[in-house]
Amino acid sequence: MKLGVFTPLFNNLSFDEMIEEVAKRGLQTVEIGTGGSPGTAHCDIDKLLASGDARKEYLAKLQDKGLEISAFSAHHNPISPNKAEATEADELLRKTIKLASMMNVPIVNGFSGVAGGNETDTSVNWPVLPWPTDYTDIYNYQWEKKLIPYWKEINQECDAAGVKIGIELHGGFLAHTPYTMLKLRDAAGKNIGCNLDPSHLWWQGIDPVGAIKILGKENAINHFHAKDTYLDQDNINMHGLTDMQPYSDVQTRAWTFRSVGCGHSIQEWSDIISALRLYGYDYVLSIEHEDPIMSIDEGFDRAVTNLKSIMIKDQPGGMWWA
Repeated sequence: MKLGVFTPLFNNLSFDEMIEEVAKRGLQTVEIGTGGSPGTAHCDIDKLLASGDARKEYLAKLQDKGLEISAFSAHHNPISPNKAEATEADELLRKTIKLASMMNVPIVNGFSGVAGGNETDTSVNWPVLPWPTDYTDIYNYQWEKKLIPYWKEINQECDAAGVKIGIELHGGFLAHTPYTMLKLRDAAGKNIGCNLDPSHLWWQGIDPVGAIKILGKENAINHFHAKDTYLDQDNINMHGLTDMQPYSDVQTRAWTFRSVGCGHSIQEWSDIISALRLYGYDYVLSIEHEDPIMSIDEGFDRAVTNLKSIMIKDQPGGMWWA
């Protein structure tokens, strides 16, 4: 396995400054945003698409620091009921797939998206229970008319480009659990997999090791985000897991994103790493830092230290003891 970082935590730095910060910590990969939620601080996608020289220079700077790109990330909503937003997100995703193919980047990460409740809606609607039955009607409309047709087309584009998709299982979007991930993959195609982030599983009540077993057996884990979540049971008792308080209300929130090892034990994280290896994922652990009570440097360095202590780098040898 390799250790890397999702670079929006350094969006205040230039590309050159960012790779300097990453390299001095001994990491091997970077995950670069091409637009949407991650922003464009470290990637001018149109410039890179237009110029082979620009692509060569970009990759040379990374290689000079001992780094490679684990994935491009275009987190957006390509099936939004806001037509301008959907168009923007779709164009970004297709451009990103094309750029990934040109630069030999194997994965493009993002969200599955979430649609409106019907053809005339102008706002998103996230149905998460079957009754009242209006929610079931919305769910079926979104999957059958919006989500599956869109990702079938993207799967074909990925086929031609030699690129895989890593969908982050994030609440608020239609693919947010192992079941919904596999449902979409089965319907749209095998280039569609997940960017597994334990932080979003924990707050949904899903055991990440169990999720890895389910998804790994289907060869559906294409990328991995290393981020933790702290669950505050007293606040869960008050607000439930679907807590609508701002992320900044840390004292009263039911759950809060944390740096690796600050929400769950290192033993639990070690079990996650072992399950990834056991069920066929041997690629990148990409640190995502969104810890509200630590500085960027302290939270990032904590994750680096903790992951370096438990990650599995080498391939196993023969069982000499057996």
